[in-house]
Amino acid sequence: MKKIIFSLFLTSCAFSYTASAQSPAKLINTFRIQSSGGWDYLIPNPKTNKLYVSHGSQVNVLDKNTGDSLGVITNTIGVHGIAFINALGKGYTSNGKLNNISVFDLKTNQVLSQIATGENPDAIFYEPFTKTIITCNGRSKDLTVIDPITEKVIATIPVGGKPETAVSNEAGQIFVNVEDKNEIVQIDIVANKVLAHWSIAPGEEPTGLAIDIATKRLFAGTEEKLIVVDAIKGTVVKVIPIGEGCDGVVYDNTTKQIYTSNGSGTMTIIKAVSANQYDVIENMTTKRGARTIGIDESTHKVYLPTADFESQAAGDKSRPKMIAGTFQILVIKY
Repeated sequence: MKKIIFSLFLTSCAFSYTASAQSPAKLINTFRIQSSGGWDYLIPNPKTNKLYVSHGSQVNVLDKNTGDSLGVITNTIGVHGIAFINALGKGYTSNGKLNNISVFDLKTNQVLSQIATGENPDAIFYEPFTKTIITCNGRSKDLTVIDPITEKVIATIPVGGKPETAVSNEAGQIFVNVEDKNEIVQIDIVANKVLAHWSIAPGEEPTGLAIDIATKRLFAGTEEKLIVVDAIKGTVVKVIPIGEGCDGVVYDNTTKQIYTSNGSGTMTIIKAVSANQYDVIENMTTKRGARTIGIDESTHKVYLPTADFESQAAGDKSRPKMIAGTFQILVIKY
């Protein structure tokens, strides 16, 4: 995902939506982290009380209920994402400036080893069907597939563009948002080969991606639009207006709700009524800069990182400057 903050101004929630039911989502806490640096992904571990937050050259580990610090994972320069395999007791960070991933102990947070990847690894996730760790490498425009037991690279898969986020159908296929091609790439993760390139027009610059395995639908976050895609045919099923600056999409399999984090200062909440019907039920005010998101389906909470920014003159489109020491995590219960 993008590790930059754009100057975005939310003039109004002018995009249309159908309020089929008012969402009960509300801000319940704000966790503050005093250290400096930018951020990208964050992810709670549903099996433990830990929240992992990428932040500058390290990963901050917080108690996901209280926000208390539980440690720091160091030497993750340019870190983008975090993944974990609870059964192995190991976690993984994608270190964009080091072109590798760090393997760390989930109990002690100590780095155990590092594994080389493609250039500028961004998103990282555990793929349960093949039991592999996969990184999306922005600069080399490929995926690195790693065996977590041997810690060896077992495949490199070119995708023809800049991969942002990937998800699995847990049945042998993964799907990758390719930001600079405005498409989703379908991949056979057993054979490690590309099966298809699907256009997601009118969506542009896809970033966040989620999947509903039951209905075989993909949810791709693009600029001001959520694109719903048939994960079998590759066709666009629905185009849903959302807020500006979306860089994250998550889906709760229990509530059947989709959440998009929009850097302009909103979170769009969408109800998946069926495979082909989607109702926007709220554009919840969050905070400027809160453009990525992590979900804990076990507690029905989402986490959004952001900060406070210096004021800018009207019409100033330059990147806003973060106020030192204001990095924070918004905790929203839904």
